[in-house]
Amino acid sequence: MTPTQRRREILRVLRASLRGHRADVIGLVVWSAIQSAPAILSGLLIARAIDQGFLAGDTATGLAWLGLFGVSVVAGAIATRHTFLRLAAIIEPFRDELVTRTVRAALRRATTPGASAETAGIARLTHQVEIAREAYASALLVVQAFLVSMVGAVIGLAALAPVFLVFVLPPVAVALALFFTALPGMAKRQRRSIMADEQIAETAGTVTGGLRDIVACGAEERVAWAVGEHIDGQARATKELARFTAIRTLSVALGGWLPTLLILGFGSWLLDQGLTIGAILGALTYTSQGVHGALRTLVQGIGNTGLWLFVSMARIVEATHEPEQATTTPEQAPARSPIGHDVHLRGVTFGYGRSPEPVIRDFDLAVPEDDHLAIVGPSGVGKSTLAGLISGLLVPQSGELRLGGAAMRGIDPRIAAQTRVLIPQEAYVFAGTLRENLAYLRPDATPAQLDAAVDALGMRSLADRLGGYDAEIKGSMLSAGEAQLITLVRAYLSPAPLVILDEAACHLDAVAEARVEHAFAARPGTLLVIAHRISSALRAQRILLLDGSKLTLGTHDELLSRSALYRDLVGHWGGGAPARAGGQIANGAPSGHGAPGSADAPATVSGAVGHGRIQFRKKADPSGPFYVGTRPVD
Repeated sequence: MTPTQRRREILRVLRASLRGHRADVIGLVVWSAIQSAPAILSGLLIARAIDQGFLAGDTATGLAWLGLFGVSVVAGAIATRHTFLRLAAIIEPFRDELVTRTVRAALRRATTPGASAETAGIARLTHQVEIAREAYASALLVVQAFLVSMVGAVIGLAALAPVFLVFVLPPVAVALALFFTALPGMAKRQRRSIMADEQIAETAGTVTGGLRDIVACGAEERVAWAVGEHIDGQARATKELARFTAIRTLSVALGGWLPTLLILGFGSWLLDQGLTIGAILGALTYTSQGVHGALRTLVQGIGNTGLWLFVSMARIVEATHEPEQATTTPEQAPARSPIGHDVHLRGVTFGYGRSPEPVIRDFDLAVPEDDHLAIVGPSGVGKSTLAGLISGLLVPQSGELRLGGAAMRGIDPRIAAQTRVLIPQEAYVFAGTLRENLAYLRPDATPAQLDAAVDALGMRSLADRLGGYDAEIKGSMLSAGEAQLITLVRAYLSPAPLVILDEAACHLDAVAEARVEHAFAARPGTLLVIAHRISSALRAQRILLLDGSKLTLGTHDELLSRSALYRDLVGHWGGGAPARAGGQIANGAPSGHGAPGSADAPATVSGAVGHGRIQFRKKADPSGPFYVGTRPVD
């Protein structure tokens, strides 16, 4: 919906509310005319009281004119009561019409195939309806009060002496032009503030509903940053809106105070033209009470409640607008569903908050289908951030990320959830049966599929100890490694062809980790592993080394020969500095049965793990699997 269409629709709704209550509108005009009596008569009666009464030495006549002014004030008060009743008769049906419009739109969306009811959105819209009702009532009161006071003052000034209009109308016209010129900018910033407020509420609601998942995934800092961005956005919009207060003040000064100063400044000239002191005092009454009060009420009212009315109505109109059915060809329709599960990152940059140095900058990566990629690098270099980007949990600040040929931003979240699964370091096990935990991502899993997954990842003994699939479990009764094993089986059972393990087996021993990674490697699909042991890198087809702004991609042997950092990591993972020669790692490269990279001789790397020693042996075929075995410490 374009801004022009939005403005037209808002005006159409407001006009319809007035046309639907013609009798009340006519009654409002009639009672407003009676209400304007004090505004019209004030200056005239004060001028008569001074000229014909007090200055003429006839106090009784002066008091009589003032008494007549008091009668007009009483009549205006009675008219004001009826004015409010007429306004209520217009405003309350307007609120009902907006509620009906909102509910109909919500029902239409909820009954659309594939859509779901969004109660939080309906609650926000009904809140906007209440804001619109109050703002509409205030705006009508402001406009009505402005017209009553301003029209009354102009009529009174013209009755006193038309020359007074020369000092009043030009400043008022300039003030109104200045104010209404700045009004679109104020409305735009008011809209930003309200939208930011809604985003804060929406994000906070999402965070509140997913606190367990956030804590389980260790995503507190990411969530705090996301919520903080919306809070900062609202603060910026509010500051920008506050700057327009100076324009409002200037408008009131020009149109409200300048006419009074002009009449006082030209007072001697006006007396020379034959005007009386009473006429000048009456004109000052009109300008100081009528013109200044009317303009101040209009500027403050429209600058506050008027903006709220426009912005809240825009929000309601956008949310309840039924878009026209667009006719697009298949070539023009944007890709919403991935075809396959290959991953491509082009020029991706991401940083947390307003940090001057992004965690990932201008990142290019292609992960073909059925790849087995290990991501390694020093702590804090951005491995988990990269996993969050590929999984869709984080949105790049620039660049493009595509999954199966479709832009990640444009993929339906329900489809994306079936395409990739991320298992973080902190396992999430909820209270329920073991079956419910294991089949959480695949509720229709058969007993045979459950058995196959449990056996493939080596969880059979744990399942038996817990009492079978129907046993009630909760996270507090499990060790960190057992909880990780349950979440790994859950990911293994899921239909997602892209699996991302972000140190998801860090609490398992090396043998259990090897079994898990072998199972996922044999599972159809793509496997990305954030490696915390050299064994994970050795089992992968390719290795991605992150080193700040630099990245290196290759096999284990290629990285050993090309990267000093990788050799240092291998030495660190091996339990100490690389041996110079004759040891199990020489100069950071595997040694033993043949030279590194030799096609006819396997390479071995050994390192201390727990109370035993783990040995990894690679087949002559670089793409083949790694065989893992254990032997006691010498």
